[in-house]
Amino acid sequence: MIYKETTELRYRKVQQLLEWKRYKEAINEAHELIREEPEDAYAFALLGLIHTHAEDYPQALHWSAEAIRREPENELAWFVRVNAYYDSSNFKATAEALQEAQRIDPYQPHYYFIAANLSLKKGNFPEAKEHVEGALELSPENPLYIAMLSYVEALLGRHDVSRSLARSSLRLEVESQMNYLMLAWAADRRGDHEDYLHMLKQAIHLDPDDKQIREEYIAGLQKSYRLYRILLAPFKLIKRMKPWQILVTWMVAWLLFRPLVIVFLVLYVLIHWSTKLLVHVKLFGWSFRRR
Repeated sequence: MIYKETTELRYRKVQQLLEWKRYKEAINEAHELIREEPEDAYAFALLGLIHTHAEDYPQALHWSAEAIRREPENELAWFVRVNAYYDSSNFKATAEALQEAQRIDPYQPHYYFIAANLSLKKGNFPEAKEHVEGALELSPENPLYIAMLSYVEALLGRHDVSRSLARSSLRLEVESQMNYLMLAWAADRRGDHEDYLHMLKQAIHLDPDDKQIREEYIAGLQKSYRLYRILLAPFKLIKRMKPWQILVTWMVAWLLFRPLVIVFLVLYVLIHWSTKLLVHVKLFGWSFRRR
């Protein structure tokens, strides 16, 4: 009885350390759990989860594999594998792991969220919408899923719907940096530049150390220059085109408007780097030391 209580206490301690982002201590506690329960698949999966949060994806995959070896349908282990593959940008492996994970746990809304992200990367916006709606069926008041649907609707050109969903998301959550980042992308796609910058400011205020948010914020400040936004317009159009359409358009433009294309490219490079310099000076002054 005492041994069982000790194990349960250790589990609670690991969970608390994970919430506090004290990953090294959490990893040590998880190893103690494994020493106490060497055949407990959940303990191995939990160790994998900690490594995922610590962004050590090879270790996350290693320990989740150890969990699956002991229990092939361990739900947490498959959850770890899907996220570790996705966060390390191995999207082919993500899709394969996701298929098995959804078979084992078909009511996990996060899997639909991941599937929606994979569809977005392929440029399949209608499919992404189906997936995120599937996530919302299981978790109808999840603000991040609503924010993602706002982004997808913006991609589909349904701007009024996107704005309405953005308001719904913010009514549910105003303390999530990822929520604000998703809403920033939606606003950018709609052309609502003031909302775009506002969402990014809120995101970076909540998590100033997040690399993705910092880079997006700097890009957002660059877009505050009207001339830069004008020069970006053709690239936004290209993102909506299929590869063969891009190739044909480029060939035609190069054959018929070669001088204009060269002028445009030179102008784009000059404006891109000058606005980048202005943003850097605005944020950091004239110091160019690596930060």
